[in-house]
Amino acid sequence: MSVNHIRPWRTIERRKSRQIMVGNVPVGGDAPIAVQTMTNTDSGDVKATLEQVLAAAEAGADIVRISAPDVAATTALREITRESPVPIVADIHFHYKRAIEAAEAGAACLRINPGNIGDDKRVKEVIKAAKDHGCSIRIGVNAGSLEKHLLEKYGEPCPDAMVESGLDHIKILQDNDFHEFKISVKASDVFMSSAAYQMLAEATDAPIHLGITEAGGFVSGTIKSAIGLGQLLWMGIGDTLRVSLSADPVEEVKVGFEILKSLGLRHRGVNIISCPSCARQGFDVIKTVEALEKRLEHIKTPMSLSIIGCVVNGPGEALMTDVGFTGGGAGSGMVYLAGKQSHKLSNDQMIDHIVEQVERKAEQLDAERATEETAAKETAAE
Repeated sequence: MSVNHIRPWRTIERRKSRQIMVGNVPVGGDAPIAVQTMTNTDSGDVKATLEQVLAAAEAGADIVRISAPDVAATTALREITRESPVPIVADIHFHYKRAIEAAEAGAACLRINPGNIGDDKRVKEVIKAAKDHGCSIRIGVNAGSLEKHLLEKYGEPCPDAMVESGLDHIKILQDNDFHEFKISVKASDVFMSSAAYQMLAEATDAPIHLGITEAGGFVSGTIKSAIGLGQLLWMGIGDTLRVSLSADPVEEVKVGFEILKSLGLRHRGVNIISCPSCARQGFDVIKTVEALEKRLEHIKTPMSLSIIGCVVNGPGEALMTDVGFTGGGAGSGMVYLAGKQSHKLSNDQMIDHIVEQVERKAEQLDAERATEETAAKETAAE
């Protein structure tokens, strides 16, 4: 799949992969790259976990993963999967019976780690449960928990060991006539992850789940993930992703979408283009952008907004955005609509007014999209 083909210098040729289903979400093929996150509540606490799932879904998460370490968690999973608006992935480590229980409880996907799930017999039992209950499987290879024989063979965690682990596990699934799987090869080291994913992409046509594991706190983790995932996505690798942060899962979703938006791979909500501000600014850009980010979180329609402090770059940026505001002098600035100058506005009114303009534009774009979809359906029916 090629995106941004109108501007060749922005073209990304996505790797051709098989498509599987995680619940009702297609992963791989020409499906949009799915954004995932993971809850960090006590999985046995239905109320707290479901609240976090709902918040992640509202932020745009396509899929949410929940750790299932014990019977209390897999028991709670039954109610959580029933109430969740998005497919739930059960995260399984060490205890293969938890995977079977999770499948029975309604999980859409089982994430298993080849390094700690057990022998082939146990894996086969997990595969049978997945088949019986319509689950997909994610093979989740992690540099920190590779099989002992691979560590002995390679001496330390490395891309070759990670990919070998993943391919060995793919063979087990395929030998048992199971093909609804995706795979990841995560490490906390950006170089190792990148190299492993590039090797994996050449070795299999399975959908690939991207992630830099244990990336760190909000700032450092975001940077590591943007570098590691961004360059892989730019190369066309990746069908679904999770940004792993020591932060609120909602923040993981937001960062994931921002990475995809920056590459033109997904579009959701308002893309704010703003300057870093300097002595030329005609208003407080930083506080204004902070306020607008909060006030516009409810907008899901893909659109662009430019907030530029002065006339050096402001008019040029505004030409390419749906709504724009450029700082001027004497406590006022210029509002741009659809790339054209519209009207002047005092700085003390700008936030409320811009929110109104964005909401109005979002309604217009939604209406236009609905009309186009209706026309397309009518044409297809003729």
